[in-house]
Amino acid sequence: MSSKEELFLLIRRDSWREGLSVRALARKYGVHRRLVREALCSAVPPPRRTPRRHSPRLEPFKETIDQWLLDDLEALPKQRHTVQRILARLQQELGAEIAYSTVWDYVHRRRQEIAGAAPSVGFVIRHNQPGMDAEVDFGEAWVDLAGERTKCYLFAFRLAYSGKAVHRITASCGQKAFLDGHVHAFRTLGGISAGQIRYDNLSPAVTRVIRKSRAREEHPRWHDFRQHYSITPFYCEPGLRGAHEKGGVEGQVGYWRRNYLTPVPRVDSLDELNDAFAAFEQAEENRRIGVRIRTIGQDFAHEAPLLLPLPGEAFETGLAFTPRVDRYGMVAIRVCRYSVPVRYIGRTVHVLLRSNEVVVHGRTEIARHPRLTTKGAERLVLDHFLEVLLAKPGALAGSEALGQARRAGTFTPAHEAFWFAAKHALGESDGTKALVHVLLLHRHLQHRDVVAGITAALAAGACTADVVALEARKAAETEGRSPTVTVTVPLPEPGAPPELPLPSLTERRTAHLPPDQRPLPALERWDQLLHHRPGRDPR
Repeated sequence: MSSKEELFLLIRRDSWREGLSVRALARKYGVHRRLVREALCSAVPPPRRTPRRHSPRLEPFKETIDQWLLDDLEALPKQRHTVQRILARLQQELGAEIAYSTVWDYVHRRRQEIAGAAPSVGFVIRHNQPGMDAEVDFGEAWVDLAGERTKCYLFAFRLAYSGKAVHRITASCGQKAFLDGHVHAFRTLGGISAGQIRYDNLSPAVTRVIRKSRAREEHPRWHDFRQHYSITPFYCEPGLRGAHEKGGVEGQVGYWRRNYLTPVPRVDSLDELNDAFAAFEQAEENRRIGVRIRTIGQDFAHEAPLLLPLPGEAFETGLAFTPRVDRYGMVAIRVCRYSVPVRYIGRTVHVLLRSNEVVVHGRTEIARHPRLTTKGAERLVLDHFLEVLLAKPGALAGSEALGQARRAGTFTPAHEAFWFAAKHALGESDGTKALVHVLLLHRHLQHRDVVAGITAALAAGACTADVVALEARKAAETEGRSPTVTVTVPLPEPGAPPELPLPSLTERRTAHLPPDQRPLPALERWDQLLHHRPGRDPR
């Protein structure tokens, strides 16, 4: 209770209990008789009236300020006029000479009046037919990608009737990611919406918005894509009003971020996160939206047969390039560089740049890399440079390809131990060549088998690629599977013994020789060499 309210209660109490006059009450509490009469008339003090000051200098500009404040109702919250910006525009554009306090008083009052006088916006519930309409949107998301906090983009495709949504996270929100998201959604859903698909005025699809109309100038590649898949687009109005025209997918992006991207996920690649999305979307089918009786999965089961079938041929969403491989075994694509096998140096190759990967073709596929997004970044695969390293073994230790292989985990501690042992036994150059021969085994044998072969070879004290290959095949055969990378025959069941035991290499080489009947040599006299000193005759 304020002090004035307390004063009013005291005045009213004394008037009622003691019967004091207005003059006596005013003298007792030291106030004007007018205040005593106000207290006797009402127990609640009247609100204080704020004086409205006249500002003749501001009068010619009030209509302009009002219009700016009205325009702010449609503007983004972070890009609306401040008092300082209004004052600056009045001075720069209209030559006004007004004090900051004068502008602040008027803007503070008018902003509240304009916001309160704005008509309330009503919404109409939309009736969605099964298999007809869908909505598409992009949203931002942060991911700890390979230990680094990275800004990514979440593509969402949502069927309006069932609420079934398909998601795809990419490193960019460009046209390739936009088209790849559609292809992934169509394959996941098993069909295409027969009605309209609602879009923002995204730059991958729209090059120009025709003012005051629904007409749009479309990107040629997007036009070809939607013709291929028989898509009927519906472009929403620009700004906040357009967001309400596809409110389902607008809320879907936020829902997905809050429930499946919080806390920030930690992954080694975006493919790993996209694989996890499939399980999340399966779990979402058991959820009910709002007050609906049926679940998302039940509504989608009714909607799926009504979708349009997919075309016979898929649309290639990647951009094609034909760069020449430089002398470093690299190709440059969009200010990033990727390695290819060195045998293609000086030749022209075909490259497909997709949203999450880069595929390089000669006559067949020769390299596949995750797409890089940092300007000037390089992606090198150690296997691409092994032929050069056989001729230049000294270049391996300080190579960037070796550094990236170590960070990726493909060059394991077992490789490091083999390299150290080989250099100690064979010398720096020959030991490195022995390691390169071991690395060449990865082209034909599975990675874990080669690592097992290296471990077994080191235990036996051997530092040759032949022993590593033999032990790698033994490790695979012991588990009852083929050791080769490409399997063309059915694999035996895990744990089943191999059909043909793998013979020892020494036994195979000596099988045609007669049994050795010679006695074992005497080694007692050779022990004297262990105690030989330089300059003295051991005899």
